[in-house]
Amino acid sequence: MSFWKGLFGAAETVSAKELTRTAKASHRQEAVAVKGESILFSLDPDLDLYELEELCDAVGWSRRPIHKVKKALHHSFLVVSMWQQRGNYRRLIGFARATSDHAFNATIWDVVVHPDFQGKGLGKVLMEKVIRELRAQDISNITLFADQGVVSFYERLGFTPDPEGIKGMFWYPR
Repeated sequence: MSFWKGLFGAAETVSAKELTRTAKASHRQEAVAVKGESILFSLDPDLDLYELEELCDAVGWSRRPIHKVKKALHHSFLVVSMWQQRGNYRRLIGFARATSDHAFNATIWDVVVHPDFQGKGLGKVLMEKVIRELRAQDISNITLFADQGVVSFYERLGFTPDPEGIKGMFWYPR
């Protein structure tokens, strides 16, 4: 229960003055204004893969084969993209996706926010959007893998490292 209290508690949320939401005509998009920026969220999994690659490059992630990224998006349960909107110009500035068993469990992957937009609360808003969408699908067990440098970010959102003493195990090809 502390997960949800921490996620939606007043101390951890972007203030109402900084964040205003307006619903778009499509259920698949949501417009957000954060500190004067017009931000658009989309649930459309059909992304320009080269634009996504540029975003991942901007944060220093290793390149992945485009055909595998396309396959990963196709098999994802949820894809959330975050766009800067200036007039008719849209720029991909954030992204996250989740896989799921479609009943109980989901794992969040590939959370990324462009460095120019980090430190503005957008990563938190992106994660809140992902969690809301998963909860709307009645997913109750949400997991993720995090690099050591961002563990505290996810802890502030209510994620707990190693809940109940369960240890993750990994198999990698040799």
